[in-house]
Amino acid sequence: MPGYDIKVQTLAIDGAADLQIRSLLDNQQFADAAGAAEALGISSAQWPLFGQVWPSGLHLAAAMAVRPLPDGERILEIGCGLALASLVCHRRGAEVTASDIHPLAGAFLLENLRLNELAPMRYCHGDWSEDAVMAESGAPRVQGRFDLIIGSDVLYERDDGGALAAFIEKHALPRCELLIVDPNRGNRAAFVKRMAGLGFEFSESALSAEAGRPEYRGRLMRFVRG
Repeated sequence: MPGYDIKVQTLAIDGAADLQIRSLLDNQQFADAAGAAEALGISSAQWPLFGQVWPSGLHLAAAMAVRPLPDGERILEIGCGLALASLVCHRRGAEVTASDIHPLAGAFLLENLRLNELAPMRYCHGDWSEDAVMAESGAPRVQGRFDLIIGSDVLYERDDGGALAAFIEKHALPRCELLIVDPNRGNRAAFVKRMAGLGFEFSESALSAEAGRPEYRGRLMRFVRG
């Protein structure tokens, strides 16, 4: 690919069949000649993060591999990156929409669907910042409301204005479940408080370290309303 290097790897997901995933070669990649990422507020240091396989994303994918998926349930993944959890849900037959702010996330998802011989899946531009700018990729914005909203490592900023909680509320049905995998970031308590103000009950469970990544510490956060 012009401007950046990629790799294709086989990922083992607990409870699911392996996934073939195209990702960026490493976190030193950067290619934004047209300024699309910069217009969305994505710095050169942040640019490659969407295209990496992160432990939290693997944990979310594993959680969705074993979670019951009721017929008709509509799922939205926010800040999807490589959309591992969405791919697992999609392969299980769920109605899932993946969303991210990065201008290349949709293209990487399209290729990973092809690599895994999966049917097309809906992708939308999902920017929860207060000064949201439309991506130039042509992807539609997230629309409508969902039964289940999922995300991994999305609490990486302080978010003093509560933009993420407001985005979730905008797209959550009155009866809704929210699953967030968080690697024990310091912004968790403030987010839990905001979601409580929106009527969500909170529970969590610790996540064990993955094989080969003994340093990982995190938890699966569950919010339920209705």
